[in-house]
Amino acid sequence: MRVFIHGLMLLCLALNISYVQADPIKIKFAHVVAESTPKGMGANLFKKLVEERLAGKVVVEVYPNSQLYGDEKEMEALLLGDVQMLAPSLAKFGKYTDKIQLFDLPFLFDDLAAVDRFQASAKGQELLHSVEKKGYYGLAFWHNGMKQFSANKALRVPADAKGLKFRIQQSKVLEAQFKALGASPEKLAFSEVYNALATGIVDGAENPWANIYSKKFHEVQKFFSETNHGVLDYMVVTNTAFWKKLPDDIRAELEKILAEVTVEVNKAAFAQEMADRQLVIDSGKTQVLQLTPEELQQWRTTMMPVWKQFEDSIGKDLIEAALAANKKP
Repeated sequence: MRVFIHGLMLLCLALNISYVQADPIKIKFAHVVAESTPKGMGANLFKKLVEERLAGKVVVEVYPNSQLYGDEKEMEALLLGDVQMLAPSLAKFGKYTDKIQLFDLPFLFDDLAAVDRFQASAKGQELLHSVEKKGYYGLAFWHNGMKQFSANKALRVPADAKGLKFRIQQSKVLEAQFKALGASPEKLAFSEVYNALATGIVDGAENPWANIYSKKFHEVQKFFSETNHGVLDYMVVTNTAFWKKLPDDIRAELEKILAEVTVEVNKAAFAQEMADRQLVIDSGKTQVLQLTPEELQQWRTTMMPVWKQFEDSIGKDLIEAALAANKKP
């Protein structure tokens, strides 16, 4: 047998053929939040399942907490091939397609179940693949939670927010949302939010409970107003060219794994939303304000003009489809 293998190697050399064991495909999965959040757990579960099912073929490296890139740099890094997978918040994609700004509209979705129904619909799936031509290939929507307002003063009605500075993501809709409140929006990377709140660079922010608790925002904000006024979700995304060059069998298995992980992430998001809310309350370090229906209606009324402002660029049909998802089947 050794003679045969030696002879085969000599033949390959003579014919200038190289038979080298291929290195495993490396996927660097970077994100900006803690591993205890739904996104963090999803990235780790993806790594685990890939290692089980594609051992020796694919290696996944997970980098949480902005270890590789802050959220202002990660999108560029994906296009350059420095990372192969991200799960940025949906607000990040507004610069590539106006339509995805839909998810930033205030008081559009009643709860995460409504978001889930919309994202699974034909219109939702269109948005998932709406940035493919820009080099970003959408793979899945992952939930994080509904957003709550926070500040060092009690925010019960919109007038309470007037004149305050709020941290926002890069989003024209969120910028308009806070301007409608008479507040000043300040664009900051997620990794900078805690220090900005602690030092007074900004007065408040909007976040889901998972981010609030995991990043300890409740330790530097005196009040949280339970508004559930918006959704903070993610799109799991890869580089279009990278994804399409993968061997068909490997790509199919990765898609299957991602589908399974998505179910678990979104299930965890539903459960963690209330669990982290309770942990924030139990900490005793802040006060969670439960607004009356009349107070919540004031917030809705004040921010509704934002819908009209972006209706043409987002599309009335998309907004109507999202509203329809609020109706339980």
